[in-house]
Amino acid sequence: MKTKIQACIIDDEQDGRDYIALLLENEFPEIQITFQASSVEEAYIFLSKNSTDILFLDVQLTDGTAFDLLSKFKEIDSQIIFITAFENFAIQAIKSSAADYLLKPIRKMDFIIAVNKVLENIKKTKSISGHSLNDNKISLPTLQGFKLTNISDIIRCEADSSYTTFYLTDKTKIIVSKTLHEFEEQLVKYNFFRIHHKHLINLVHLKEYIKGKGGQVVMADQSVLDVSVRKRNDFLSRIELLE
Repeated sequence: MKTKIQACIIDDEQDGRDYIALLLENEFPEIQITFQASSVEEAYIFLSKNSTDILFLDVQLTDGTAFDLLSKFKEIDSQIIFITAFENFAIQAIKSSAADYLLKPIRKMDFIIAVNKVLENIKKTKSISGHSLNDNKISLPTLQGFKLTNISDIIRCEADSSYTTFYLTDKTKIIVSKTLHEFEEQLVKYNFFRIHHKHLINLVHLKEYIKGKGGQVVMADQSVLDVSVRKRNDFLSRIELLE
């Protein structure tokens, strides 16, 4: 399974969100919309718990501005395309590390150019960070060197102090002397979710959820893993976003 690039649309107007969604569907089928919102508060709640590759961000929102939202974060690891009806916001958008900005009403060609630009940025970033957008591989360091592993072949990752064990679809496992947190930052964009301080799972290989105080998941390798009480609601919300 090839993982899609994830995008969020934050715009105070439903028509605006619908138009961007339509353009993405028609012109960029490789991009998946994982979240939409109209306010600073809604966007903040989602982005504080999830990451996204591309953020379409309207300057004027129902309860503030895009800059109010960005000020809540030290850093957002997303390509941001600002959307505004006022050209005077362009300079402020650029200062906020925008990849590009679009003026309303959005012209189709301007949109295509802006999205192609951020896709190229993402491609470069993925290659530098150790896995390619094209082949969806991750480099796992070992005592002998490293192993290039297909991300889609990873069922789950398990933390053990400063080590992480990767469980693969071919029933092999790879032990790496890095913390699970380091890999979580890389893999969250590929439909991975940390259900517990010890467990990061690939949602593609999730087979079953069993209700309980926190609940449990059954993975493709038949492993049964606990979902922490603290993670339960976020996990169930994340599942609802999957196609």
